Amino acid sequence: MNNLFEIDPNKCRHDGICVAECPLQLITTDGKDELPTPADKTEIECVSCGHCVTVCPHGAFTLKTMKPEECAPLDRKLLPTAEQAKLFLTARRSIRTYKKQPVDRATLSDLIDTARYAPTAVNTQPVNWLVIEDAGEVNRLAGLVIDWMRHVIVENPEMAIIMNMKRLVADWDNGEDRICRGAPHVIVAHAPAALASAQSSCTIALTYLELAAFSKGLGACWAGYFNRAADLYPPMTEALQLPEGHHCFGAMLVGYPQYQYHRIPLRKKAAITWR
Repeated sequence: MNNLFEIDPNKCRHDGICVAECPLQLITTDGKDELPTPADKTEIECVSCGHCVTVCPHGAFTLKTMKPEECAPLDRKLLPTAEQAKLFLTARRSIRTYKKQPVDRATLSDLIDTARYAPTAVNTQPVNWLVIEDAGEVNRLAGLVIDWMRHVIVENPEMAIIMNMKRLVADWDNGEDRICRGAPHVIVAHAPAALASAQSSCTIALTYLELAAFSKGLGACWAGYFNRAADLYPPMTEALQLPEGHHCFGAMLVGYPQYQYHRIPLRKKAAITWR
C-alpha cells in the first residue's frame, strides 16, 4: 500500500500490463513475482488518467482517485464495426435548418456527459460548458452578433467583406437568422484562457459533442460567427457571463434537423505525403 495506488495481491497476475501502459511510466516492478510499486515522483506527476485501473483485466489495480468497480465495464458487443464507424462519420452533416421543437435537458446533459470523455493534454480536463437552453436567449445573442457586424462594417470594412457581413445583416433585417440558424440551443465550451491546451481541449470536446448529437438523431453545427463575436465584441462577452479568466473557445448549434440527408456528398481526395 502506498499513497497513490493499491494492488490486490489476490487478483494481481504479475503480467506487467499496468507498468507497460502507464503513459508517464510511473509504475514499476522489481521482478515477475513482485507487486507493482510507484516510481520516483509518482504522486507529483500522476495525472489520474485511469489507464492503470481500466487496462488491468483482473481488477487488481486501485488508484487513489478511482476504483475498478467505479469504472463502467466495456461491452465490446456494442462497439461499431469499422464499416459502421466510417458510415457514421461520413454521413454526419452540419445542420443549418432546425425544427422549433426544443431538446429536453436530459438529452443535452447526456451529450455533454459523452463529450467530457474527449482527450485533453495530460488529462487536465479544463473544458467548462455553458448551455443556452432558452430559444429566446439564443435569438437575443444572435442579435448581439449582428450588432457586432454592424460595427465591423463601419470600422473594419475589409474584414466585413471577407466575412460577408453586409449580406448577413441584410438577411437578419429581413427576418432570416443566419447566425444561429433558428437553432433552439447553443452550447459553448469555455476554459481558462491562460491554459495553453484550452483551445484544443474545447475543440476536441465540441467535436465529440457534435458526433454524440448525430448519434441521437439531433443536428449540430459550429457557430463560427457566434464564437467570433464572443472573442471580439464586449457586449457579447458580457452577455455570456463566463467565469473570470475564461474564454469562449467554441460554440455549437444544437436542435432537431428539419430535413434528413439521403446521400453522402463528394469530398476532395485526401492530400497525403508518405515518408
